[in-house]
Amino acid sequence: MTTKSKSYPLINELECKGCGNCTYACPLNLLELGDVINKRGYVFVQYCGTGCIGCGNCFYACPEFGAIEVINSEEE
Repeated sequence: MTTKSKSYPLINELECKGCGNCTYACPLNLLELGDVINKRGYVFVQYCGTGCIGCGNCFYACPEFGAIEVINSEEE
């Protein structure tokens, strides 16, 4: 039985202020500014799909507490 890790950034659309720091910090360029405005009037960042390696660079680059979290889970 083999398990592989599935990682992805979980973006809190309400807390994200669209500064773009995480988009520059992602080594695989998997984050981008979207075109939807949140309830606070900011365009927020969106995850572009698959391929996240779970490095956490986006989390550490984000100045907003709770705006982004990196999920690392194992699946069989």
